[in-house]
Amino acid sequence: MPTRSEAIARLTAPGEPFELETIELYGRPCRWFRNGPQTLRDLYAENRSDETFLVYEDERYTFEQAWAMASRIGDLLVYELGVVPGDRVAISMRNYPEWIFAFMATTSVGAIAVAMNSLWQPEEMEYGLRDSGAKVLFADQERLDRFVQIEGELAVRVVAVRPRGALPDGARELGAMLARRALEVGDSPAMPEVDVAPEADATILYTSGSTGHPKGAVSCHRAILAALLSWELDGQANLIENEMEEPQLGHQLATLLAVPLFHATGSHAVYLASYRSQRKIVSMYKWDPSLAAELIEREKIVSFVAPAAMTGDLVRVARDCGRDLSTLLSVGGGGAPRAPEQVRQIERSFANAMPGTGWGMTETNAIGTIIGGEQYLARPASSGRCSAVLEIRVVDEQGRELPSGQRGELQVRGTSMIRGYWNRPDADAETFTDGGWLRTGDVAYLDDEGYVFIVDRIKDLVIRGGENIGCGEVEAALLEHPDVVEACVYSVPDERLGEEVGASVHCRATVDEDELRAFLAERIARFKIPRYLRFEPAPLPRTASGKILKRQIRQEALSSIG
Repeated sequence: MPTRSEAIARLTAPGEPFELETIELYGRPCRWFRNGPQTLRDLYAENRSDETFLVYEDERYTFEQAWAMASRIGDLLVYELGVVPGDRVAISMRNYPEWIFAFMATTSVGAIAVAMNSLWQPEEMEYGLRDSGAKVLFADQERLDRFVQIEGELAVRVVAVRPRGALPDGARELGAMLARRALEVGDSPAMPEVDVAPEADATILYTSGSTGHPKGAVSCHRAILAALLSWELDGQANLIENEMEEPQLGHQLATLLAVPLFHATGSHAVYLASYRSQRKIVSMYKWDPSLAAELIEREKIVSFVAPAAMTGDLVRVARDCGRDLSTLLSVGGGGAPRAPEQVRQIERSFANAMPGTGWGMTETNAIGTIIGGEQYLARPASSGRCSAVLEIRVVDEQGRELPSGQRGELQVRGTSMIRGYWNRPDADAETFTDGGWLRTGDVAYLDDEGYVFIVDRIKDLVIRGGENIGCGEVEAALLEHPDVVEACVYSVPDERLGEEVGASVHCRATVDEDELRAFLAERIARFKIPRYLRFEPAPLPRTASGKILKRQIRQEALSSIG
C-alpha cells in the first residue's frame, strides 16, 4: 500500500494535473500548482456550465447564470460605482445568493472583497468599514438597520440587497440599479476587462486576536487558489494511499452551506471549493438541524462541513428524523476541536457518512492539516497531517524545532498564507518570524507519523462554535460600563459549542446582570457576550507586577459553575 508521501509525489510529478513548481510569493519561495487557475476570475470563468451551482430556498442558479449575474454586478461596480483595482468592497449579509455574486464580481474586477462578520453590531461594523476603507457596501436589511445606527460619517456607497423597509439616506437597491443599467447596456453585459495579477490582494477577512479590535487578514488570489487546489490534491492522495476508488454517484455532487460565508470555512471549504468539482451548493438562511436533514434528503447532499456544535446537532437529528440521509458521505469539521465521542457517533449515526476534520486558520485560508475516515476514527483527537503546499513545525519558546512527541507552539508557512494584516505592521511583526513562519498561538505536538495533536492555546481567545473571540475585546467592552472597575474574560467548557464566554468583574457599585448584558449588546456581537458572569466583591487578584491572575480566576469560576 503506497504511503501518503508517495501518493503526493505521484500526483505532483511533472506532467501530472497537480504538478508543483517553486515560485516566489511575498519574497519567499513557495510551492505552486503549475496547471491551476491564476486568479479567482479564472476560477469562475473556466468553470461555467449548465450544472446547478447554487440553491437557496426556491431559487436555483447554474454556474453560467451565476457568472452572468456576477458580470452584471461587476459592470455596476466599475461603471456606476467607480470601483477600480485595489478598492475595497464590503459584503455584509446572510448567505443569500447575492453574497456570492457580489464576491465574484468584486474579485473579478481587481477589487478586494471585505467579508464582514454579519453578526457585528453597529460599533463593530463601523470599525470594519473605516479600517478597510470600503468604497462600497453590499448589505441586507438586518445590516442596513445596524448601519443607520452608525453616528459618524462614512465615505461608503451602500447597495441594499433584498430590503424590506426604507433605505438609509443615499443607499440604492441592487435590483433597481441592475434594471436601470440594463436599459442602458442590455441585461447581459460582459464582465469588465480588468488585468488581475495572481499576487494582487483579493480578500480581507477579519479575525479576532487576543486583544483589541479584529485584524483584517489580507490574501492574494494565488494564496486562496493554493488552498483550494491543495484540498483537491489531499483528497486524491487519500484515495491512492487507501487504495480506494472515487465514489460513483448517480447524481450531481452536492454540499450543504450552513456556516456563514464571512467565515473561511464557508467561503473557502464550501463555496470556492465547489467550482472545479461542479458541486451544487445548497445554502441555508440560518442553521436548523431538522431542515438540514430535509435538504440532505431532497437535494442528495454528499458532504457537510461545519463546526462541532452543528455536526453534533445533525448527529442527534439523524437518529430519529426518519429521513433518508444515505447520500451523505462526509461530515467534516473545523474551526473548533471535536470531542472524540462525536467522531465515533458520526460513523454510527449515518448509513454511509464518515467523519473528517482539519485544522486551519483565517491566516492560512482555512487549510492546514486534514484527516478523515478510518484514519480519523483511529486518532479522534488528532487534527490530521499537513497539507501539501504548507510546512508545519513545533518549536519551543526560543524558536527551536522540537522532535515528535514534545509539546510547543505550532507554526506554519507556505503558499496559502496571508500577505499580512491590513495596515497593521505591528500585528505582522508579532505573528510572523523572520523565516516566514506564522505563529499560530496553538500548543501542539506531532506523533511519529506526522499527525498533529493540538492540546492547548497560547493566545488569549475563546473559540465558541468555531468563532474566535478575543478576551481583550470583551474585557474592553465591559470596562466601558461606568461601574465596572476590573474585568477578566476566559473560556468555559461547553458540550455543544466547545467553549463559552465567562467573565469575572469587580464593580464600584451594584450592577444588574441583565442591564450589563444589554449594555454589551450595544457594543459587541451577541455571541461575544459572556454567558457566565461573576460579580466579585473584592478587587481581582493580581501578580506582584500588577497582572490579573487569569488562570486562578478562571479555575475559581469553573469550580463554582460545576
